[in-house]
Amino acid sequence: MSVEIKVPALGESVTEATVAKWLVKVGDAVAIDQPLCELETDKVTVEVNASVAGSIADLAVEEGATIQVGAVLCHIEAGAAGAAAAAPKPVAATPPAVPKAAPPPPAPVPVPAAAPPGANLAASGPAARKLAEEKNVPAAAIQPTGKDGRATKEDVLAALASVQAPSAPSAAKPAVPAGPRARGDREERVRMTRLRRTIANRLKEAQNTAAMLTTFNEVDMTNVMALRERLKEDFEKKHGARLGFMSFFVKACIAGLKELPSVNAEIEGDELVYKNYYDIGVAVGTPQGLVVPVLRDADVLDFAGIEKGIGELGRKARDGKLSIADLTGGTFTISNGGVYGSLMSTPILNPPQSGILGMHKIQQRPMVVGGEIKARPMMYLAMSYDHRIIDGREAVLFLVRVKECIEDPERLLLGV
Repeated sequence: MSVEIKVPALGESVTEATVAKWLVKVGDAVAIDQPLCELETDKVTVEVNASVAGSIADLAVEEGATIQVGAVLCHIEAGAAGAAAAAPKPVAATPPAVPKAAPPPPAPVPVPAAAPPGANLAASGPAARKLAEEKNVPAAAIQPTGKDGRATKEDVLAALASVQAPSAPSAAKPAVPAGPRARGDREERVRMTRLRRTIANRLKEAQNTAAMLTTFNEVDMTNVMALRERLKEDFEKKHGARLGFMSFFVKACIAGLKELPSVNAEIEGDELVYKNYYDIGVAVGTPQGLVVPVLRDADVLDFAGIEKGIGELGRKARDGKLSIADLTGGTFTISNGGVYGSLMSTPILNPPQSGILGMHKIQQRPMVVGGEIKARPMMYLAMSYDHRIIDGREAVLFLVRVKECIEDPERLLLGV
């Protein structure tokens, strides 16, 4: 019995996918729940598994094809008969090749007789010798006509004419192109993945649609680093998660979002949508591209819940296990380019959101503290925002609020 394997439902508003890779071929025996292919949507890569055991009868679509939800991917011949692998066809033995008779040896090429030696200038007349010396004509180039190899003046002139005559043009060398050399043999063209195309389109959409602006500040990480260093072992023992800086920044951003609601809003048509919940997107770099999984209701999570949630989303992103639900509905995004060594950047909005915070590398820099110059661990912060909905005052106040909470983390405990 032949069973159709179709494209499953891929999430709300997702209607098509691209066949990124086939994991089986025609004739392969498969077991129930064995992965058959990888489908790539605008946001995630999902595997399609076999619903029955059997063998692959045919592949309905090729790699790289775009198909709709519900379309047939392949057929499986179910049952024992289908599971049996097709026996390879016997290959007919080819008769041994009959050796061909060796070709006869080539006829010997006659060797021309050696050319007679050049002129005997010493025995030649004074006129011939003088002309040969003046014109630097070698004796070997002169064909003497006199007795005993003696050359006449006419012989020297004839030799001079043959020496000065232009030689036959040599074989033409390949022309060197005047412009840049073609590099086609050193280039590789790779089809863009669906995820990469979506990332490119969304980033360009953000630039074309939003009135995007970026404001900067810097934060002294001394106190939060000291707090983390002092309590990180106890935190990990009690909660089973490492205490990082992201939980502090998530808490600080939520404090700023609550005070400045427009940063947590978005534009929908001719309306402003103010959101009274705080779903924080955390940008994660993967081999397939940048994804932004969302930490739901981050305002009700404690530090341990935030660290565990971010850790789980990061693992799912790296393993390609993120679902559509993990990637939709964020209200604000945090991007940490500092993990790659970035000292300063201008993050791009993640539409339809109106704000994004960029964290960067912690760098020791000389700062004036209490009238003295001291080395302090400093981090630049960048806040990109949509100026259509967020005024410069609100963007600056939001970033200052984040700075205050990080430099004095007790504020996060007391809510001040």
